[in-house]
Amino acid sequence: LASLVLAFMRWNLFAPPTWIGLENIKQLFTNPLVGISLWNTAYYTFLSVPLRLIVSLVLALLCVQEMHFRAWFRTFFYLPSVTPAVAMAIVWFWILNPEVGLANSLLRAVGLPPSQWIWDPKTSKPTFILMQMWGAGGNTMVIFLAGLQNIPQSLYEAAQIDGAGYWAQFRNVTLPMLSPVMLFNLVMGIIGSFQVFTSAFLMTAGGPANSTLFTVLYLYRLAFEQFNMGYASALAWLLFLVILIFTLIQLRLSESWVYYE
Repeated sequence: LASLVLAFMRWNLFAPPTWIGLENIKQLFTNPLVGISLWNTAYYTFLSVPLRLIVSLVLALLCVQEMHFRAWFRTFFYLPSVTPAVAMAIVWFWILNPEVGLANSLLRAVGLPPSQWIWDPKTSKPTFILMQMWGAGGNTMVIFLAGLQNIPQSLYEAAQIDGAGYWAQFRNVTLPMLSPVMLFNLVMGIIGSFQVFTSAFLMTAGGPANSTLFTVLYLYRLAFEQFNMGYASALAWLLFLVILIFTLIQLRLSESWVYYE
């Protein structure tokens, strides 16, 4: 509520706030950086979230199989998600270094041209999406794993009796029974992706050419670098409304594909 009031004020943290009405709201629609940040965030969200869900589901399907050292595999898949953000940034800086990085060394080894990765506006956002897959074995995988373990085995046995193979069982039993879990992970994934901040702040600071200037990073700049708390509050509420709208759309569309037993 305080930030909502601040959205109609000018405040630099040092002087008393002054009422300016809709001035901050008007700036949201005239400032090109707001549009750029929203586009960057939307691009990142709508590509990274589906990929992360697919990778997490595949890892969960592997971890639910009966096999030796299953607990060890689950631990190995989960560990990257608890790696400190600064440590992860240092590792990725080394991997993606255009001159001596591991990624370009592998590309040269197979005869492919090297890439500038996060230092090229054309590849910076796809590279961030690739980096996001690092933590695909985290909480999303664990929630998928819990959902898979709660599917009654009798359904698979009935499908086998009817002659269903692995893919038929996956399509007609696993996916429908897992759809509520998929909806939860989808909603939480989109909310989290719209708030992407740490990796861009540590690695690119919004560059190159504002190609990784995500909305929360721009909000941080406004609030804690430019000390324009009123304008930052207005942007925060705009981001809140965007996330709310997409969440409501997902919940509405879920009626057509989510199955509740």
